[in-house]
Amino acid sequence: MSTQNMRKSDSHRNSHGRRKWSGAVTTDSTHPQSGLFNQGAKTIARELASKKVSPKGPSSGMRMLTFYINRAGKNLPASRLKVLEDAKKLLHERIAAAKDGEKTHGDRRAHRKRAA
Repeated sequence: MSTQNMRKSDSHRNSHGRRKWSGAVTTDSTHPQSGLFNQGAKTIARELASKKVSPKGPSSGMRMLTFYINRAGKNLPASRLKVLEDAKKLLHERIAAAKDGEKTHGDRRAHRKRAA
């Protein structure tokens, strides 16, 4: 079958002829701006870590970035994949820093309760 004769829906089917589950995924947990994944790594990481885009926290942004990378699959140029992987590293650092900050604040709160 040539690519010209393929129907649009055929491109969303797997080798078993069934539609991919990922094509039907909808989410209301993250709200990235249009074209976000076409920008630089720092911008992607900063936006996905923001409460505006990921109200449930930067971990939601990380899941969305990973889903995007996996969904784009073989169609993603190596240069673009490198930028997205760099964004994942930066976002991971932000998540780790946020967790460290929570631990620090938690220790202070515990200390205040003991002191009172």
